[in-house]
Amino acid sequence: MFALHFNPGPRQLKWLKVVLFVVALLPFARLAAFTVADRLGANPVEFITRNTGDWTLYFLCLTLSVTPLRRFSNWNWLLKLRRMTGLFAFFYATLHFTTFLWFDHFFDVGEMWKDVVKRPFITVGFMAFVLLIPLASTSTNRMMKRLGGKRWQWLHRLIYVIAPLGILHFWWMKAGKHDFAQPILFGTVIAALLLVRVYWSLTRKRNQQRQAGTSPEPA
Repeated sequence: MFALHFNPGPRQLKWLKVVLFVVALLPFARLAAFTVADRLGANPVEFITRNTGDWTLYFLCLTLSVTPLRRFSNWNWLLKLRRMTGLFAFFYATLHFTTFLWFDHFFDVGEMWKDVVKRPFITVGFMAFVLLIPLASTSTNRMMKRLGGKRWQWLHRLIYVIAPLGILHFWWMKAGKHDFAQPILFGTVIAALLLVRVYWSLTRKRNQQRQAGTSPEPA
């Protein structure tokens, strides 16, 4: 592990959150500017769909990377930024889903549902989006207290299911074009972030077993 001595105070942390918030909104601002300037290309719906989908995955990767970065750097304050990155993942996922519901189906929920059931890549993408909803809706301190820390933690482990579903959705979407470069890149990053957690969990269990095995017998 490495440790760079950077421990921002409350005021510095507040400004870090402001900077992160502004930076996280830049892709949306760019998309809005391109829409107004008519710079979305020959297929605007595809441009918006691809852009919002990509940024959903970027923020999922960023959210999953917070814990490894914290453990490797000992920057515990990074945990205070994780909620915002997770909410921005949901924000861009909502834009991605809204694009599909609006421009592909003009808010016809029945037709949308037929598409969800019929096309596997849409099915898994829809599942990932639905699973994101309880995570976003329970992201506040009040909901954490209401659920209890342990139940809240188990619920938010759904991200370990959501991220692979997002990769599968992206992979199947790209399969028709035989363009797998981005899905492989995203998949590799997410696989590494999940595997390091599996390693830590196995190591922790092994250490607990060793400690239990070496504990003295009660008198």
